[in-house]
Amino acid sequence: MNKRSVRNLHASAGFLVASAAALGMFSDAAYAQTAKDLAGTWQAVTNVNTAADGKKTDAYGPDPKGMAIFSADGHYMITILRNDLPKIASNNRLQSTVDEDVAIARGSIASYGTYSVADKVVTQMIEQSTYPNWRGTEAKRDILTFNGDEMKFGFVSPRGGQSEITWKRMK
Repeated sequence: MNKRSVRNLHASAGFLVASAAALGMFSDAAYAQTAKDLAGTWQAVTNVNTAADGKKTDAYGPDPKGMAIFSADGHYMITILRNDLPKIASNNRLQSTVDEDVAIARGSIASYGTYSVADKVVTQMIEQSTYPNWRGTEAKRDILTFNGDEMKFGFVSPRGGQSEITWKRMK
């Protein structure tokens, strides 16, 4: 192949890439397509609730602690907690005060069950949860962003409004 042919080939390839990008065929955002894409251990980074009036609040405080474990065979477990949960003054969880119990219950959530991924949605079949009303229900989490090491879920919040949780893959 001569230099002119190589130059024309490079120009054609560049034109095709530029045309595809202009038509939106390439996207900066990747999305999980299967349960195996999510498989691993994830750390909660943010959990922001946006109320109907647009007001944003950190659902579990400004520095939430939490972990999500997604297994390759379709099981999950998620726990999210406020970083500032009160210690129980009696040092006995069976002798906590009503105020301590309320703060802990409102400042934490956990669930486990099975999950699947399709069409940019994680569907969780909740077997058990610290919020008993979720037991035996299905929860859908929109995958807003996913790049392999960080993902963001969006969903209608039980608190009202919309919630977005950002997770970072633990290594």
